[in-house]
Amino acid sequence: MNAAPRTFAASLSAMIGISLVIMLIAIDSTVVGTALPRIVAELKGYDLYPWAASAYLMTNAVMIPIMGRLGDLYGRKRFVIASIILFTFASVLCGLAQSMLQLVLARGLQGVGGGMLTGVAFASVSDLFPDRLQRVRWQAMLSGAFGIATATGPVLGGWLTEHVGWRSVFFVNVPIAVLALPVVMKFLPNIVHHEGEKSIDWLGALLLAVSICGLLLATERGQSHGFGQPLFFGMLGVAIGAGALFIWHQYHSSAPIIPPRLFGNRAVRQLTLLATFTGLTMFVLVFYSPLMLQGGFDLSPNSAGVLITPLLLMITIGSLVNGRVLPRLKHPERLIARGQMLLFIGCLLLVTLNESSPRAWVMFVFGISGLSFGFQLPNLTLQIQSVVERRDIGIASALIQTMRMLGSMIGTSVAGVIVNASFSRHAGELLDKAHISDERVTALLNTPQVLVREQDQASLMQLGQSLNFDVVKLIADARDGLVNGIHNAYIGCAVVVAISIVIALKLPPFALSAQDKTHKPD
Repeated sequence: MNAAPRTFAASLSAMIGISLVIMLIAIDSTVVGTALPRIVAELKGYDLYPWAASAYLMTNAVMIPIMGRLGDLYGRKRFVIASIILFTFASVLCGLAQSMLQLVLARGLQGVGGGMLTGVAFASVSDLFPDRLQRVRWQAMLSGAFGIATATGPVLGGWLTEHVGWRSVFFVNVPIAVLALPVVMKFLPNIVHHEGEKSIDWLGALLLAVSICGLLLATERGQSHGFGQPLFFGMLGVAIGAGALFIWHQYHSSAPIIPPRLFGNRAVRQLTLLATFTGLTMFVLVFYSPLMLQGGFDLSPNSAGVLITPLLLMITIGSLVNGRVLPRLKHPERLIARGQMLLFIGCLLLVTLNESSPRAWVMFVFGISGLSFGFQLPNLTLQIQSVVERRDIGIASALIQTMRMLGSMIGTSVAGVIVNASFSRHAGELLDKAHISDERVTALLNTPQVLVREQDQASLMQLGQSLNFDVVKLIADARDGLVNGIHNAYIGCAVVVAISIVIALKLPPFALSAQDKTHKPD
């Protein structure tokens, strides 16, 4: 039967609770990165530095689809509450860590809580607003909360690290959780879309976990030690093998994690592929644009942060505009393609940027790119929720988030190969031209790290004095190699976006006026 009608105040309160949950996820992912160098300096565990991020990503990616399915089966409210508590507890453990190993383990636990939150929070909006037109309008709150947290996170993380200490960046989650928990407990309804026997395929969950973890470990190994090593291919083989077994098992399981009927739907296949490509392009821009500004254009972190802010800020503005424009369009499903066309232009304009480009123009180009994501990210979730049955909305929403994350891992790895190869080739040509063959100089110019790390530049300066070569000119010329490599990554993104446009133009009609199937309150 249908849930009892809710007042506007109750709906608003429930959405405030979900928005606070979204802020909890988003702000943590942005404040921590700023503090990591200081954390490593104090805890003295540089060898575990990559795992401070990887442990979180790995457990997060594994939990998202599992929680999406559990939310469909048992209702989402209890999992939202449990995940807020777990995420906050793990955040406190991170802040209390006395070693890098303790921090990595706590970050893994935090990723479990974050994956639980992501897996159920976005689908909770569909429980509150079965009518798709209402859902579009209220979705703007989530986009706004995500954008505010994303835009303010780096600044807040830097300020806290500098003035309060790095431990405070983890404790900042506590007041947000304290605000979110009572609101969610009181106002978020628990709605169940499945009747009768309920079970979940735990063997399938294990295979999915092995596949995702194997892919993440392979990309990490490839980035840090090279993609030609046997261990990389071994990890990749395990990931692909577990993924193939997972798909086969889903067709033979009585309670699959990801019901095969979903991928029997052409629109689901299209939208998940688009989510992968969107995650790929977005994270390449987010991760490599700051490197271009600091390492390639020799800007300070503060100046680079100011220039990159429009990329993050305009995602929020684009999402808000999207919520206003979408209900007025005759063919709202085409808005994803229009956003991608704007991104295609943005990627091409990014290729033209150089160190002499006016600051205002750089901010404008980043703003265009950010605006384009505002027309893609919310619509991927909204449209996949419209093409699946009510009982599958949770897992379908989780699929979008998972595929975006997998796309980001693939994108950053491929871009890393392109950037590092371009830089290494250019640096090698510079050394040959200057007739420098000293292994110490070659080692320092092996990666773009020398362009952003003051200690490496100081070491290079000492070598320049002893070997009698112009270090300033060498570094300036090396910056050109980094910029060219990142430009090549942008061109790759433009190609991916062009393919995405073709796919998006073939999406089925998106009927905003349709009512979803009825649901059963618990």
